[in-house]
Amino acid sequence: MADGQRLLLKITRETLPQVKDRYPFLYLERGRLEVDDSSVKWIDATGQVLPLPVATLNCLMLGPGTSVTHEAVKTTVAANCSLSWVGEDCLLFYAAGHLPTADSRNLKQQIALASNPADSLEVARAMYATRFPDADLQGKTLKEMMGMEGYRVKQLYQAKAEEYKVGWAGRNFTPGNFQLSDVTNQILTATNAALYGILCAVVHSMGYSPHIGFIHSGSPLPFIYDMADLYKEHLCIDLAFQQTSDLAGRYDRAKVSAAFRERAVEMDLLAVVSRDITTLLWLDNARRRRK
Repeated sequence: MADGQRLLLKITRETLPQVKDRYPFLYLERGRLEVDDSSVKWIDATGQVLPLPVATLNCLMLGPGTSVTHEAVKTTVAANCSLSWVGEDCLLFYAAGHLPTADSRNLKQQIALASNPADSLEVARAMYATRFPDADLQGKTLKEMMGMEGYRVKQLYQAKAEEYKVGWAGRNFTPGNFQLSDVTNQILTATNAALYGILCAVVHSMGYSPHIGFIHSGSPLPFIYDMADLYKEHLCIDLAFQQTSDLAGRYDRAKVSAAFRERAVEMDLLAVVSRDITTLLWLDNARRRRK
C-alpha cells in the first residue's frame, strides 16, 4: 500500500521526533527493536538502523512483523515510554504495557471528572454538542441526551440509505457470525472495529483509560465508545452506505479497509482525536473552574 494511503508513515531519519519535542507515539512495523550501547535501536526490514529517542515519546506502537528484546523493553520503560501491540496502522489493538512509574496526570483528571456527577454530565454534554452543534442541550439529563442521540442516529441511517439508494432494515450484528449480516452491516461492523482499535491505541498512548467513560457504561471500553461516536458518521456510517453502493452489494475487505484509511488520513484522524480528548477533558474543565 502506498504511503499516501497509510494512516501512519514509515519512520526514517528525517521523520524521527526531535529531542526538543515530546510525541504522543511512534508506530513501527516489520523490524526489530533492540538495545546497543544502552540506546534503543530500530532495525527495519531493509537493515536500516535508526536510534529511537524513547525519552521524547509517550508510547511505541508495535505493528505487524515486529520483534522486541527484553533489554529493549527495560530501556524503553526506564525512559517512561510505554509499549502497545497493534495491527497494521493501529486498525486493531491487542495489548498495552503499563509503566510502574508512568505519569498519571491525565488518568487522574479523567477519574476526577468521571467521579463527579456534575463534571461528568458536562463532559457528556460537550461530546453531544460536538456532534449536534445546533441542538439545545442546556439542562438536559444524560438520559434525555441519549434519547435525542438515538433518534438522530436512526434518522441518519435512513438519510444515508436514501442518499446512496441502498436498502436498509436496521443495524444488525450477531457476535461471531459476521457473514449473517447484510453488506452494509458488515462494513459498519468492520469500520467500527478499526475505529475502536485506533482510539484504544491513542487513548493508551496519551495516558488515559479506555475503561472510564462519560456516556457509555456497562461495557468493556466505555471511553472508546464515547469518543468513537464523534467520528462514526463520516468514517463508518457514510462510508458503509457509500461502499455498499460502490461494491454492488458484495463485501470486499481490502476495498473497505482502503476506503477507511483514505478517509482517516484525509481528516488527519490521529491529530483530531488527540486534540478532541484534550479539549474535552482539560480545556472545558479549566473553563468551568474559571467561572
